[in-house]
Amino acid sequence: MIELQGISRVYGSGPAAVHALRPASLQIEEGTFVAIYGASGSGKSTMLNMLGLLDEPTTGSYLLEGRNVANLSDVDRSSIRCRKIGIIFQSFNLFPHFSILENVCMPMRFAGMERHEMKERAAQLLDRVGLGSRLHHSPSQLSGGQCQRVAIARALANNPAVLLGDEPTGNLDEKTGDEIIGIFHELVAEGRTVVMVTHNAEYEKQVQRVIELHDGNVVRQ
Repeated sequence: MIELQGISRVYGSGPAAVHALRPASLQIEEGTFVAIYGASGSGKSTMLNMLGLLDEPTTGSYLLEGRNVANLSDVDRSSIRCRKIGIIFQSFNLFPHFSILENVCMPMRFAGMERHEMKERAAQLLDRVGLGSRLHHSPSQLSGGQCQRVAIARALANNPAVLLGDEPTGNLDEKTGDEIIGIFHELVAEGRTVVMVTHNAEYEKQVQRVIELHDGNVVRQ
């Protein structure tokens, strides 16, 4: 599913260069639940940005389903991300003036789906995450845990094979965080690949594999 070959990310140049991610090589199998673990500043969010095609690596190759996507144009990266990768952010990144139904419709709009199909699928996804009765609520009317459920529904909008979470439980209480992890387990059981960034060692027990980073280096995989 995912293969990184000598991938790295350096910001700046010369003596001031910051090696956010040093050359790393690893594989992530389809249908697995993986945690990228490390302290703040270890490089885990940088790695997730590479996996999500939000940032371009300085060196190396990134093979997604056998295709090298490391150095594509912005347009091509956006197209692949829209179709194959769903991203869940710690701060939810929902549009505050849209209903949660409209928020979930957004990725499908970019994919060119018909309006009635978008609304039907968005309603189904929100029902799946327990928000089927709140389709027309705005994010401000929901709790943090409910907003994260909306973010998960939105990430699933275009039926991606890969789901990435950047500290998806970081702003949630323990019980709500465990509920979100439960949803991830369901998605993995369906065959999706879930990769989650976390600094919480407790979640190591919940995943199938841990990739640990320290000072930009992969120290465990």
